[in-house]
Amino acid sequence: MNELLKVTEEKMTKTISALEREYNSVRAGRANAAVLDRITVDYYGVPTPIQQMAAVSVPEARTLMIQPWDASTLREIEKAILTSDIGINPQNDGRVIRLMFPPLTEERRKEIVKDIKRTAEDSKVAVRNLRRDALEKLKGLKKSNAITEDDEQNGEKKIQNLTDKYCKEVDNMSAAKEKEIMEI
Repeated sequence: MNELLKVTEEKMTKTISALEREYNSVRAGRANAAVLDRITVDYYGVPTPIQQMAAVSVPEARTLMIQPWDASTLREIEKAILTSDIGINPQNDGRVIRLMFPPLTEERRKEIVKDIKRTAEDSKVAVRNLRRDALEKLKGLKKSNAITEDDEQNGEKKIQNLTDKYCKEVDNMSAAKEKEIMEI
């Protein structure tokens, strides 16, 4: 049963990590290199993340600068950014690519907050699904007489406590990201 709790907690932790990566890639009016995390460039036939091909820096609050280590890849990086969903046109000066982040309008902030809430709810659903799977395995262990009824009840409590803990963590992350978006 302890193994079941450990595996369930690991999966819930992975859900939180995925949510954190998702929130880091949210474009919030401020330059953040994490918006490039999901963009890959075709580099000699291999999809390669931009961070592995170039130095990414934030020289100003609303500017992201990408300086490729191999100048011949400048065009491919620019093309990958244009075809991505980040919605920013890259400015190529022949040596570096600059991404200028426009200030967010109130309407756009509200849209982003809606997306943040939707993503948080999806994460909570994933955590609850993990709870359901763990409870089913617990019932299976009880049915096969591998654990006692008391062990089953204790296991259910522990699984519920894990679920509550991770749902609260999702809520806290969501609230922090919403606050960040609305204060920019």
